[in-house]
Amino acid sequence: MSLAERGIETPTVRLADLLSGNRAEVTANTSVDLETYADEIIRSGFPAIRELSGRILRSQLDGYLDRIVEREFTDAGHNVRNQGALRRWMTAYAAASSTTASFETIRDAASSGENDKPAKTTTLPYRATLEQLWMIEDVTAWTPSRYHLRRLATSSVHQLADPALAARLLGVDTQALISDTPAGPAMPRDGTLLGALFESLVTLSVRTYAQANEARVHHLRTRAGEHEIDLIIERGDGRIVALEVKLSATVSDTDTRHLRWLADTIGDDLLDTAVITTGKDAYRRLDGVAVIPAALLTA
Repeated sequence: MSLAERGIETPTVRLADLLSGNRAEVTANTSVDLETYADEIIRSGFPAIRELSGRILRSQLDGYLDRIVEREFTDAGHNVRNQGALRRWMTAYAAASSTTASFETIRDAASSGENDKPAKTTTLPYRATLEQLWMIEDVTAWTPSRYHLRRLATSSVHQLADPALAARLLGVDTQALISDTPAGPAMPRDGTLLGALFESLVTLSVRTYAQANEARVHHLRTRAGEHEIDLIIERGDGRIVALEVKLSATVSDTDTRHLRWLADTIGDDLLDTAVITTGKDAYRRLDGVAVIPAALLTA
């Protein structure tokens, strides 16, 4: 379930309007706060269990993960000789949420302290099978052919199907996320684990909204990292909406610099731009960038 489907707020800002290119006025507010978003990460979007809490919720998520490792890999035709190694790899992948960490980096994080690391031929089927089981849903790179955008990276951004699964693999709860308690294998990332999983939560939701609008979701990053944009929503005609995801409640000029660069680069084919935040108010900045609390966005 997306944030809009969870009933924590009545969303009023439609992705369809952003995709229209009309740059509609954006005005709304919400009482949803940072702790609520952190709690939504932990509670999951699985309808059957999201009303549970505490040990019961954890046991349900653990049971789902156990079933993936112990049964569904075999049912998918992949025999797992070392279930512990698979679970460690999944945990390292969870730690890499919202990053473009290489699979070598994930493999090394999964086998930290071990001299005998698993072979690439061992770990590659992990990824393929988890994709087949809809456990992994990476965000692919946007690689347009119609613009003079050179030296774009092609690596995908790693995402599990639901950030609650990542949080459970890493053993964190709402308070651990908010306090930024260290968890899981060390993984290079910008910002906190909460920031990474908030981006996962927004990505899950935006994918649902994009599908309703017959649009596709990608990300953009230049090879040297000078510019990166979290989510590119592409219409069938190739025109796009660009979204940045920020854990903070306020938005500065620094937060919109990549969006402004993209506007200067591709012109009118950029239909709209927005920063998705944990703040209370939706509005448009003087530079035209919309600021939208995540709970207020819908299809």
